Amino acid sequence: MKLGVVILAAGQGTRMKSNLPKVLHPLADRPLLAHVIATARRLGALRIAVVYGHGGEQVPDTISDADLVWVEQAEQLGTGHAVEQALPAMAGMDRVLVLYGDVPLTSMTTLAALIRAVDDTALALLTVTLTDPAGYGRIVRDGQGRVQRIVEQKDATDQELVIDEINTGILVAERPRLETWLDRLDNDNAQGEFYLTDIVAMAVAEGVEVNSTRPADRHEVMGVNDRLQLAELERHYQRAQADRLMRQGVTLRDPARFDLRGSLSVGDDVEIDINVLIEGEVSLGDRVRIGANTVIRNSHISDGVVILENCVIEDASIGEESRIGPFSRIRPETKLAAQVHVGNFVEIKKSSVARGSKINHLSYVGDTSVGKSVNIGAGTITCNYDGANKYRTVIGDGAFIGSDTQLVAPVEVGAGATIGAGSTITRDAPADALTLSRVKQTSHQGWKRPVKQSKPKD
Repeated sequence: MKLGVVILAAGQGTRMKSNLPKVLHPLADRPLLAHVIATARRLGALRIAVVYGHGGEQVPDTISDADLVWVEQAEQLGTGHAVEQALPAMAGMDRVLVLYGDVPLTSMTTLAALIRAVDDTALALLTVTLTDPAGYGRIVRDGQGRVQRIVEQKDATDQELVIDEINTGILVAERPRLETWLDRLDNDNAQGEFYLTDIVAMAVAEGVEVNSTRPADRHEVMGVNDRLQLAELERHYQRAQADRLMRQGVTLRDPARFDLRGSLSVGDDVEIDINVLIEGEVSLGDRVRIGANTVIRNSHISDGVVILENCVIEDASIGEESRIGPFSRIRPETKLAAQVHVGNFVEIKKSSVARGSKINHLSYVGDTSVGKSVNIGAGTITCNYDGANKYRTVIGDGAFIGSDTQLVAPVEVGAGATIGAGSTITRDAPADALTLSRVKQTSHQGWKRPVKQSKPKD
């Protein structure tokens, strides 16, 4: 069975009050449309066509996947017209699944069941029952419960408006039949549009049984029309990620205050405090503890690492039993070995720090190789940038860097070297020696501190 997928993404999204096309608004840091495309791919679709609106070139420009077929719907003439525009891209497919670019959370399980529902017929619909069906097309069934047609809200009678089973718009059909039905659509309705839903009555008139399935959760078929709906889906998505992690054994101090915007793999006995944000691809080893208000992006955190509150870790690797924070920033291309301590208000960028070294207070280490068991005192700065080029600093094993030191790269501090506090090091410091660069201290007796002059009174 060759499956093609048509994704309708041409809506204006005026209620979003935004210049950004609706389907590009992010959910979990990915465009709504990207979620739908990813689901279509996981279903094994051989071809995916995305229908976008006139003036919406921003959509294909943003999601530039080479294997997608982009179809412009220059005039907004309804969902039936939109699918018809994409039918040439479905040539050779056996079945066509219609999805929506602003309905991001439909599950694989739900869609797989819908596709199976066509095994013995030519058309299947995804429907859902709502306590408040206002605004949606109603599913009209006969006395035996068989689907007869779909009536849109504006075309419904008072009796039909009472129906609480609604059309989600998601359907799958045999491609040859779908092509025939779309050719016969007209726009004789209150909206003056070509409704895709009209193919249901056509199928019934031909004696085709219309099957239907339902999702496990209504959020699977919720679309995004405004910021409130987007926020509701975001929280639903995040709670689902939190539930999955807790079932894997993760302790979340408050599942409602956890956000995953990417993929997260975890070991045993992981603990995550409130307001932690995970982005990109992140892995956490066994016994990792993450403090509140921390952001981790595209990083590997090894076993036994403790990350205290208010840290930012990006594109980095943290070794076993290391301790980070609070208020630490670990920037891209940083690799910390085992048992490294990075303390408050320390920033490390594009550096390697070997086992057992400590950078505990108010320091910047950039473009640096730090050896084993090094102690870097408070206020130390590696001066790696001259305004045009960046240079590396090398600090050997067992070195001790005194507080308020500037290491002006390129420079090397030898193994076992000691740098006196308050030094500015511009040349290599030899191993196992004390290196200082201080101005001689002087005191001036009789010196008077300036006193502010009082203003004369008028």
